Amino acid sequence: MHSYIGIAITNMNLLQKILPTVTAEAHCDIPCGIYDPTPAKIAAVTVLRMVLQLGEFKPPEDMEDSYALNVYHNSIMRRIKVKEDHCHSCEDELHTLWVDFFRREHFEKYPRLHEMFWSATELCSKNRQGVDEEAARALNEAVDEIARIFYEVKGAQEKYEAYKTLTAKMF
Repeated sequence: MHSYIGIAITNMNLLQKILPTVTAEAHCDIPCGIYDPTPAKIAAVTVLRMVLQLGEFKPPEDMEDSYALNVYHNSIMRRIKVKEDHCHSCEDELHTLWVDFFRREHFEKYPRLHEMFWSATELCSKNRQGVDEEAARALNEAVDEIARIFYEVKGAQEKYEAYKTLTAKMF
């Protein structure tokens, strides 16, 4: 059995030496060229919605009522989990745009673009660390500004208008 594994490894090493290698760059390791800021915005809106819902919860009046207390804690924890997951998702989506879609010439044309991405991803972290409506709103604004530049780079102002219309109706 071990000799078959050794032969397979030797054959793979040989193939790697004689076949040409190709390097591709894309967000999914397949050069599909499909990028869009909308998933980042959906995540950012979800973060804001969870923050607002968390602010609405009141502890049960009877803190000795274990059932009511468990329901309260469960409701809080579920929203925190969703908030955390969507902060991470937003950060991942922004990172994909930052490193895979935008190119050197875009950063030269928009000299604040690196700072905008840096600030937006910091806002993802800040939103993971707490329950802050101002930070959640700032994250949404940061994603919108990146989306504006994204659609400008693509020469698709009409798609930016559609993005704004669509994302305004999510909440």
